[in-house]
Amino acid sequence: MMNLDNNWDLIVIGGGISGAGIFREAVRMGLKSLLLEQQDFAWGTSSRSSKLVHGGLRYLKEGRFFLTRDSVRERERLLVEARGLVTPIGFLVPVYKDRGPGRWTLEAGLSIYDLIAKRRQHDYLDAETFVKQAPNIDRKGLVGGFQFFDAQVDDARLVLRLIFEGMANGGTALNYVRAAAVGRNKEGRINGVTVEDVHAHQTLSLKTKAVINATGCWAERLHPSPQKNRHLRPLRGSHLIFPAHVLPVDQAISTIHPADGRAFFIAPWEGAVVAGTTDLDHQNSLSIEPRITEDEVAYLLDGLHALFPALDVSARDCIATIAGVRPVLSEGKCEPSEESREHVVWVDNGLVTVTGGKLTTFRKLAFDALKAAKPFLPTDATADEESPVFQPFKSQPVAPSLLADLHWERLYGRYGHSAVTIVMGASLSEFTIIPGTQTMWAEILHAAAHERIHHLSDLLLRRVRIGLLTAEGGRGHLGRIRHLCAPALGWDSNRWKREIRNYLEMWRFSHGMPGHYARSRGTLKSFFSNVGKRLRQHFA
Repeated sequence: MMNLDNNWDLIVIGGGISGAGIFREAVRMGLKSLLLEQQDFAWGTSSRSSKLVHGGLRYLKEGRFFLTRDSVRERERLLVEARGLVTPIGFLVPVYKDRGPGRWTLEAGLSIYDLIAKRRQHDYLDAETFVKQAPNIDRKGLVGGFQFFDAQVDDARLVLRLIFEGMANGGTALNYVRAAAVGRNKEGRINGVTVEDVHAHQTLSLKTKAVINATGCWAERLHPSPQKNRHLRPLRGSHLIFPAHVLPVDQAISTIHPADGRAFFIAPWEGAVVAGTTDLDHQNSLSIEPRITEDEVAYLLDGLHALFPALDVSARDCIATIAGVRPVLSEGKCEPSEESREHVVWVDNGLVTVTGGKLTTFRKLAFDALKAAKPFLPTDATADEESPVFQPFKSQPVAPSLLADLHWERLYGRYGHSAVTIVMGASLSEFTIIPGTQTMWAEILHAAAHERIHHLSDLLLRRVRIGLLTAEGGRGHLGRIRHLCAPALGWDSNRWKREIRNYLEMWRFSHGMPGHYARSRGTLKSFFSNVGKRLRQHFA
């Protein structure tokens, strides 16, 4: 960090989806741009979302037509421009005679969805046909249902691709570097940022006339809300992740939770199945990793039992949990699920704050923030809102037999042109898939060597997702990961021991089961362990 240039056209604070989108477009505009993130890139909600790039069907019910319009348009754009990263996913919505929205209400909403997308993407299925699509679904009172299409994403890789392509085109992005203070001149205009390396505790003073504060729930720490009665309301959304054999579904299913009538869904993702989500006020400190609560686990399990009464799904089946904190601007007068997800922009003499918003509409948020910052930027900087989000898709540079087309498409979607580096530099054994995931060993090696890894959690929870997709955060793979990544990371034996210990402790706290669920799981594991020990002693 000490070699960092002193002068910048723009400094973006925040390395989630909002900051990453702003940074990518700022670099495209030719601005000398710096992005700062106090944790790891995508550490916050941008790696803990529902993994959906969707139009927000429920926003139509709330009268937010323009948010739905923008979301559907951005979804359609990303399906083309982020091929292999943003992918179509089928959704099933059951219609029951005694609960949830009726057929014609859903028909109206889905028709508007299709009208915005400019193509028909939904069909009504009678009960018999619907059950064939979702064999384990609750059949009591089922009269039929709809099938439609939305899109899905690896949210962390979306953020990382934006950042790394911005860096490849001349921008600078730093993780684990925080903005300690924003400086102003005598007239109150922004004139710089003091930054601190959170590991080395070194500080630097940088000069700039424009700062964009894209720190999500932390935004008011740099810029208090200018609207007296509206402030950031952190809302937590939590999910459970199960192996595919526990919840055998080929497409997503969306329904209404029996307890409160909120939207509830399950969706296949990366070889597993995600179930969510909750929506409640997050009362804990933002500096502590968010975690699911016992009440949220019970709520999500109740939703699963109502949707699939014949499946014996329990907390013991869960591989991992995720909890993210959404920033919404609120007057505090309505329920969390009724809060608007639209973003807001504040401007204060060179400090532009943007907060709120959705994963899907990150690009619109980026352009709105950059337009607000324009008076403080070089006069020749102009955004091109029609240019593609990402570098165009390229064909595999080696023999087609090396990787199937779908594997190459997935790889390119996540890594862009760096996929070429992965394919050309990997051995045949590194092209094998890690069991229970869709990730190749070659991806882990590439991330260790090229993707700003400071901690093991950066590698296993965000660069790849095996910490969420395999038992105990991937504990059984740590030996091979160490062997594979040791030359690239350069950690000595003591550092590896410390990283593994810290990672497993953090995983248990943030991604394991809470409270009595964790204890009951541990008791069951201990019981079978003792049984196994006694059997071995008996037959020895």
